[in-house]
Amino acid sequence: MLRILAVAVLALPILAACAYAEDTPEAQQARRAIISGTLATYNGEPRNAEGRVDIPRLIAELEELHCNTYDFLIWHAETDWADLKEFLRATKDSDLKVWVSLVPPSESQTIKSEPFGLDYVKWAGRIGHLSAIYPNLIAWSIDDFTHNLSFYNPDYLGKMMDAAHAKNPHLAFVPCTYFPRVTPSLAENYGDLLDGLLFYYRHGSAGATLTDPSRCEEEIAKVKQIRGPDMPIILGFYATGHSRLGQTTPKYCEYVMKCGHAHAEGGHG
Repeated sequence: MLRILAVAVLALPILAACAYAEDTPEAQQARRAIISGTLATYNGEPRNAEGRVDIPRLIAELEELHCNTYDFLIWHAETDWADLKEFLRATKDSDLKVWVSLVPPSESQTIKSEPFGLDYVKWAGRIGHLSAIYPNLIAWSIDDFTHNLSFYNPDYLGKMMDAAHAKNPHLAFVPCTYFPRVTPSLAENYGDLLDGLLFYYRHGSAGATLTDPSRCEEEIAKVKQIRGPDMPIILGFYATGHSRLGQTTPKYCEYVMKCGHAHAEGGHG
C-alpha cells in the first residue's frame, strides 16, 4: 500500500541467470553500495494549482527534513514523468539522490503509472536512460512487489533488468517488500535480480498493525538471514495512516526509525 512523505544471495534459477548474464559482480556491488545509507522521503509532494509538482517547494522541504534521497512516485498525474525530468534537472548538481517508484498491476485498476503503464520493460529502459543522463538518479522501485510476483516472474524481471542495465549498469533495483513474503523461495528464484530490499515494517510476523514496533529488529534480522549479509535492507515505515491498518503515532515512528538506524542500511517513508 502507498505511504506518504516521511524520513526514515542465493543462486539464480537457470532461466533468470540466462536473462541476466550481462551483469557483473562489480556492477552489482556498486549498485548495492550506492543505496546504503539511504534516508529517503516518499510521495506527498507539494503541487501547484495546475496539479504539477512544485519543485522549488519540494526541494525546500527535503532540505528542511535533512534527507539525502527522494523517491519520486509516478502515479498521481500524467505529468509526473515530465515533472520527474524537471526535478532531476533542478537537483543534478546537488547532493540529493533520487529514486523512481512505479505502481504494480494490483494498484493499476483505475490509475496507472504513466506514460508506459504496465510495460515495465519499457519503463526499465527509459528510467535507465534517464539515470545515464542524470547520475543522481540511482535507483528505482516497484510498490507492493511481493504482492505481484506472478506478474514479475524471474524471466520477466530479468528482461526488465537487461533493459535498465543496457542503459546504465549502475542503476539499482530496490522493490518494496513485506514480512512474511520475504521467503527462501524469493531468495532462490530472484537471487541477484534484486540489488536491495525496501522492507516495510508493519508487524507482519504476528498480525499486521501500525501500533506495535516490538518486532522490528527481529523481522529485519529474519530478512537478513534469508537474503544474506550482502543484500542492503532499506527499512520503510508508515509515518501517516494506512488504508487498512489505521494510524501511527510519533512514538511508534521514533522507535521504528531508531530500529532502522541500528539494524538496517537505510530508511524510507
